[in-house]
Amino acid sequence: MTDKIMECITNPVKCKLLLEIYSRGEATAKHLSDTLGDIPQATLYRNLKKMLSDGIIKVIEETQVRGTVEKTYALAFNFNEDFETILAENSGTLYMQVFTQYFLGFAKQFREYCKSPNINIKEDMSGFSLSHIYLSDKELTELMKSISDVIHAAEKNKLKAGRKLRTLGLIVSPPEIQNK
Repeated sequence: MTDKIMECITNPVKCKLLLEIYSRGEATAKHLSDTLGDIPQATLYRNLKKMLSDGIIKVIEETQVRGTVEKTYALAFNFNEDFETILAENSGTLYMQVFTQYFLGFAKQFREYCKSPNINIKEDMSGFSLSHIYLSDKELTELMKSISDVIHAAEKNKLKAGRKLRTLGLIVSPPEIQNK
């Protein structure tokens, strides 16, 4: 299942469909077509059919509409796995599902920002980066604690003039190739 989800995330059309269904909780093909007008209808239906057969989405309702059946789609998997179970089982599959939820939630928020007519990337100080750094386990723990302390202090800030709501995301991952 994780491979099918990753394929959806890396496919531009399927990713748009996945994000829209995820953000709404459910969606019909008509809603998807209206919202994602840049996707040709045949491509939309072909991708929905593939996502359905791959078990990424499921039909949760069928409604008779003027001689045809309108299907309502939702995600077919539950991201809300117990994190303690993931740690106890050391399950890469479950961990990937949680990461996918994190990614989709952040991607949804970022997509909405990018769709905004008021987007100003420079003024909004929006950005992202990857840094490859060598750290011992102890150094990583200390760095993460320092970052966490700074973020927790900033989370106490109240809205006032000059402050804008911002979202920070942090991912720590081993590189693709590790020299051990």
